[in-house]
Amino acid sequence: MKELWEGNQAIAEAALRAGMEAYFGYPITPQTELLEYLSKKMPTMKRAFVQAESEIGAINMVYGAACAGARAMSSSSSPGVSLMQEGLSYIAGSEVPVVIVDMMRGGPGLGNIAPSQADYFQLTKGGGHGDYHPIVLAPASVQEAVDLTYGAFDLAEKYRHIVIIAADGNIGQMMEPVELPPPHEVAKRERGWELTGASGRPHRFISSIHLQPEALHAFNVHLQDKQREIEKNEVRFAEYSMDDAEYVVVAFGSAARASQSAARWARAKGIRAGVFRPISLYPFPYARLTEIAQRVRAILVVEMNAGQMIEDVRLAVAERVPVKFFGRMGGLVPFPDEVLPEIEAMVER
Repeated sequence: MKELWEGNQAIAEAALRAGMEAYFGYPITPQTELLEYLSKKMPTMKRAFVQAESEIGAINMVYGAACAGARAMSSSSSPGVSLMQEGLSYIAGSEVPVVIVDMMRGGPGLGNIAPSQADYFQLTKGGGHGDYHPIVLAPASVQEAVDLTYGAFDLAEKYRHIVIIAADGNIGQMMEPVELPPPHEVAKRERGWELTGASGRPHRFISSIHLQPEALHAFNVHLQDKQREIEKNEVRFAEYSMDDAEYVVVAFGSAARASQSAARWARAKGIRAGVFRPISLYPFPYARLTEIAQRVRAILVVEMNAGQMIEDVRLAVAERVPVKFFGRMGGLVPFPDEVLPEIEAMVER
């Protein structure tokens, strides 16, 4: 049965139902409702909730809880996620599973509290130092945010890796009908790497320190092998009116929703328009977009930033067709009646 939920609270409830055992965070708009919801629910469920002194403190608490084998999560918004980057690099280097929610807002710097997609580079290209990419999933609705959050903990444990839910502030603030998943009790089990005491078994050691260059090289080769496995298995995307599309809009999150309306209006005018929506921003759906570029006339990339995902789109398209860009910044959201003229302009060129 569907219920009306606000995005931030729905994500929080999905994390609880996925068996999240420990949450550490610091309030920042536009995701504070997520933290507030968990602050009330988690103590009654005898699970760990801590409002840290900062985002730096929060991510390091997440790191510690994940090392102990807890299903751990933090959430923040763009400037807060920037502060977490050192901790995320340590987590990637230690191979412990964590889930992070980034409810993106306008930047750079403190910027404003309006919705944005300007964290694309920070999230998909690693952010912190070293060679790693978190798994980055971008919902376009509250229901999809719930579904991706619910599955994120299993995904993080499967690869012992970071999974980030990358949503623009719209997703956290809007209210939509949602069908929540059933509660999932996480059975206590030995995974073979967590630090839970060494009584009766050999010691375990979790660290990102590899002082010898040869050892660090070998560890990075291992990490890259894991990245290739993630790229092979975890690509996700959605398509709208793409079967006979000649002109394609590529967009994610809220920008994709506006693009779908614009594509529908374009079709009413006789333009064969479709929308390709990456759900996994990393791994990016290069292969499918390359196939699409071989049969369409032009591609328009719509983002709520100055043009970040467009670099991945251009890598996939490889100059087979023209790639145009339309972006809104500073917390402005593209409207369908702004995207439609951009689609029409592709036809006229």
